[in-house]
Formats: sequence, C-alpha cells, structure tokens
Amino acid sequence: MDLQKVILYYGFTPLDDPEAIRLWQETLCKSLGLKGRILISRHGINGTLGGSMTALKKYVRATKKYPGFKHIDFKWSDGTGNDFPRLRIRVRDEVVSFGAPGELRVNERGVIGGGVRLRPAQVNELVQRRGDDVVFFDARNSFEARIGRFKNAVVPDVRTTRDFVAEFDSGKYDHLKHRPIVTYCTGGIRCEVLSSLMTSRGFTDVYQLEGGIVRYGEEFGDTGLWEGSLYVFDGRMNQEFSDHAKVLGTCERCAAPTSKYSNCANLACRALILLCEDCGRDLRNVDCVPAHQDLV
Repeated sequence: MDLQKVILYYGFTPLDDPEAIRLWQETLCKSLGLKGRILISRHGINGTLGGSMTALKKYVRATKKYPGFKHIDFKWSDGTGNDFPRLRIRVRDEVVSFGAPGELRVNERGVIGGGVRLRPAQVNELVQRRGDDVVFFDARNSFEARIGRFKNAVVPDVRTTRDFVAEFDSGKYDHLKHRPIVTYCTGGIRCEVLSSLMTSRGFTDVYQLEGGIVRYGEEFGDTGLWEGSLYVFDGRMNQEFSDHAKVLGTCERCAAPTSKYSNCANLACRALILLCEDCGRDLRNVDCVPAHQDLV
C-alpha cells in the first residue's frame, strides 16, 4: 500500500480569475483521490491535502506548472489516510481570514511590506545576537499555543485570526513597536500576513519565520527554541517533532499533562477540549456543557 501523507502549502500571487483556479484545482484533486481544504482568493492559494504519496506528488507537479505557483514550498508530514473527511475548495476574499482584505497587497514575489524572512537557523542566530530583546509573536489562535509555542512567546488572546486587527488597533502591543519581533505560525502563511499588518501599523523591526513551525521543527526538533506539540487542522489534531517533546497542556478534567485535543460531542458547539488519555476515554467528558462555549 502506498504511504499516506499530508501536505501543507500556500502561495501569494495575484490571481485574476480565482474561480477558474478553483475549478482546475477541484478537477485535479478529484482525479487523484485527494481530500482536504483549499482556499483561493485574488491574493493566492492556501491548502492542506491528504492522500497517497504518489497522488500528492502528481498534485505538486501539476500545481507547480502554473506560473504563479511554481515557487510554492510544499511541507510534508505523515498521514493516516483518514485525515480529512472530504474535499472542500472555496473562493474567499482572503486565503487567511484576518478581516482586512483591502490591506493586503501582493505581487508575483508574494506579500508586499511583510516582515523580513528568516530561516530557522537565522532565527536562532538572531536570538543569540539580540538575546532577550527578541520577541516571539504567535500568529495563531490562542488555543493552539496551549500545547506548544516558542519560549517566552507573546500569545495574543484571540479566538480567530479576525481578532488580530482589533488587538493591534487597541494599542496593547505598542510598547513592542521598536523591539525585534519574530512572527510565527504553523506553516508560514498567517505570520506572513500578520507581519505586513504589523509593519503597516508602525512596528519597525519585524521578521517572519520562513516555513513556520513545521520547518523549524524539521530542522531542530525539540532541541531549539520551540517547546511542546504543534496543533494541526486535520484528523491528527497535533504533531510532535520528537519522542521527547515537552508537554505544555493540562487536562481540563484532572489537570494531568496532555497535548491531546478532543472534539465536543455536540456538533453545534464544536469546542476543542484538552483531555488526557484516561479522561478522553470517558465519553461524559466530551458531552457539551456551558463551559465549552467559552472555548469556541
């Protein structure tokens, strides 16, 4: 049986006809039996797909033939074959929903006005050079950081990416405007957009982790500045980079260390609940309760 894999990718480039790109991608994915999620906008494409390694390699080759997508960095990880229930491809105003489509500017080289790209080793070098002056700024939803984050990172209290603009405009982070800030996220797309929003608001020394946490973890595992488990938006729910990953999360029922999220049993609630293995086996712990609504 062919190995099952998951790919994570994005590409910023002007797209004159996003609907035509959607139809092409849908036909391509269905022909290869791939499942997952792809978002397309006039700014580019953002996708996560699961399937056999053979099918995904064919998808990558075909997608890179489109001129605007030829430089996309596809990130690979192990899959289960059941990582996504179906294929969903949508055209949206934004490929990442920050609620500011009018602010984002892109050209054939990507986002205009974003932070300076740093490879994982360069991030470590910056910290060695500038020390505690460097600020790691999490560009993800706050629940993702509960199980993993960079050491001493600033984790904004946001439930969705749409909350970031209000966070910045509130002045809460104005004291960081002249500090070296490294923005980071799972695969690089959210921190690329976030860094552009920060520079346009007067942050003067902004960087972005190229390739995101995925690339950093591939290079340094759990021996660098990353701590814990990486939350991923598929059936796996989380990913470790070694067998000695630090456990940062705590079970919401018994306070035991855990990195495992469970879904609330109520589809209308859809909250994610941190549960240890023992508590996760008790189905009463995933029953919907009022407290779940605070986590949505």
